[in-house]
Amino acid sequence: MTVAESERPNAKAIFVAMAVIAVLMGVMVLCLVSAVQKLEPVNMPFGVVGTSEVITGVEDKVSLDTTTYSSESDARAAVERGDIYGAYVSGPATDTLILAPAKSFFAGVELTAVFESAAEKGKQPLKVDNAVPLPESDRLGGVSGLLLLPTLIGGYLMAMMLAKSTGTIGRRTRIAVLAAFSVVSALVIDLIAGPLIGAYANEHFWPLFACFALVSFAVSASATAIMGLGGRFGSLIVALLFIVIGGSSSGGAGVSLLPSFWQSVGTVLPPQNAVEMYRNVIYFDGHSITTPIVVLALYALVGIAVVLYVHQRQEEQSPETKESKPPGAEAGASSGRLVTVGVPIAIAGLLTCLFAINYMSAAHSPEANDMPFGVVGQSKLVSAVGEDYSLSVTQYSDEAAIKEAIDKTDIWGGLIPGENSNTLIVVPSISDIAPLDLASQFEVASKDLGTPVKVQTYTPTPLAQNDPAALVIGVLLLPMLIGGYLGASVLANVGRASGPYHGLILLGYAAATALLIDLIATVVLKGLPGDAFWLAWPIMTLVIVVVGVVTGVLRRLLGPLGIIATIIVFIQFGNPSSGGSNGFVYLPNFWADIGPYLPPRNAYILLRNSVYFGGNGTLQALGVLLAYLIVFAVIFSLLNWFRSPTREVINPETEEAAGAAAAGAVSTGVA
Repeated sequence: MTVAESERPNAKAIFVAMAVIAVLMGVMVLCLVSAVQKLEPVNMPFGVVGTSEVITGVEDKVSLDTTTYSSESDARAAVERGDIYGAYVSGPATDTLILAPAKSFFAGVELTAVFESAAEKGKQPLKVDNAVPLPESDRLGGVSGLLLLPTLIGGYLMAMMLAKSTGTIGRRTRIAVLAAFSVVSALVIDLIAGPLIGAYANEHFWPLFACFALVSFAVSASATAIMGLGGRFGSLIVALLFIVIGGSSSGGAGVSLLPSFWQSVGTVLPPQNAVEMYRNVIYFDGHSITTPIVVLALYALVGIAVVLYVHQRQEEQSPETKESKPPGAEAGASSGRLVTVGVPIAIAGLLTCLFAINYMSAAHSPEANDMPFGVVGQSKLVSAVGEDYSLSVTQYSDEAAIKEAIDKTDIWGGLIPGENSNTLIVVPSISDIAPLDLASQFEVASKDLGTPVKVQTYTPTPLAQNDPAALVIGVLLLPMLIGGYLGASVLANVGRASGPYHGLILLGYAAATALLIDLIATVVLKGLPGDAFWLAWPIMTLVIVVVGVVTGVLRRLLGPLGIIATIIVFIQFGNPSSGGSNGFVYLPNFWADIGPYLPPRNAYILLRNSVYFGGNGTLQALGVLLAYLIVFAVIFSLLNWFRSPTREVINPETEEAAGAAAAGAVSTGVA
């Protein structure tokens, strides 16, 4: 067989492999979008003291699972323990809504809005009392979800890489390595998130250290067990179970904001239990953590038992005796084992640290930085808000000019002063938290100045039926990134010698994957406006192709290290610097500065502005993506032209680790 014949790509293998990846991306989209698109209360535990027509009116609008308490003190105690999301106390003159924003920031916002509306209709005075407020270090309550990422993915990566790289080590040694990694990584994550970044108070350092170690070991032990039982499909099963399904049901924004299906699924998986344990340790004095500890401990114990069983069975089937080995083999084997154990530990440790540092520093406490804002004329109200809130103010002639600027994405909100009241215009399609931020800031300032303000929501293009907070586009970014990377990887592994057809195959795969993502997000789940279907498809295709081409070049230039480089570029730095649904003005300076030069932010802006802002503000984003495509396509062509046909650049073990790390970013607490 000639070299050319040996390198001829297997068309059937390429098609099957890439079809599998496309379907996996579709499953990921189906899970993620269905879990997070609405964020509305579903069977939310809630307390009631006394009787009130307000409660009846609220229960007609949101799904509450109410419990009656005999006194306000009992209800308040339940809120402070984290047993319920809030309580409504009917009083003789004034009713009180007791909330725990630390339980769920977004649930607090939703409950406040519906109860204030119902109380206003019933002309009932209402006082809102935040019994367990969030600190400035975690003002949206996202820390517990962000802490899941390094502990979940660190344990998963360690298990998978150890399984692929160290088939010769004993069962007890394997478990000891996993346990040691769990303890060390827990300490490192704790040091990064606590003292270094300040995401939580130092008093929680040691309790969280124990929690991190438990989660990491539970995931790594159970993942190792599943991989041992599942054979070649073990890694895929773990990724689907723990990352895709587990991440979707984690409840980072609040478990009761998930659909009932995802609430139920999450109760038996590590991610939701881990998030609840972290949240309750940080904000509820460790109340209600028994169940998460038991669930995670069972995963760890059952995982250990299965690992011991699988390895014992393997040893019985292929016994190895020292007598059969030549002199000096033991010493050589020990040295080899040290290398094979050390390499996966180093890679898993590096990626775990980057997940902890990058995602925590970028997102744990989003603060607006020079938010573009418009005002008609001069306003003392805007000046008062600007003293504590970072606005970049531009003056406009009238309301129409304000809305035109919003249409062009020049500004993210505006104020129209009036004789008797002011109108604040907010834009949910440009950011999920900017409308809440602006409304809160202006309402406080209006009370101080005695000038009423009315909030008006403006959407240049109406939001999708099932996406009232415009969260779906941010969720779609990860499947596009991961789909581009995995598609390029499959093409490199299965059909690396496809020569001039490489680009066409990648384009076909990208178009098919983008079409599937678009169908699920737009048609099936109605997470994007229906008329955006044909607009979103080519944009998604472009993003997947760009990621695929960049991945191909990095792999060809750096060999196995190119896999790690891909993760670092797109997942470790590109994704956290994208801004996502929060918007880039909420990023710290470093992340805000690097985002414009990386594909993820430009991909998000191109898709969001095309769908919701008539294509305005997309020129730069499109230009950056096309520049990446052209430059890296030329480089890849040159590398392909001068390549050595017999040179193997793929490291299968590291390859699977890269896929795991990429998929891991799914669970960043959006759900």
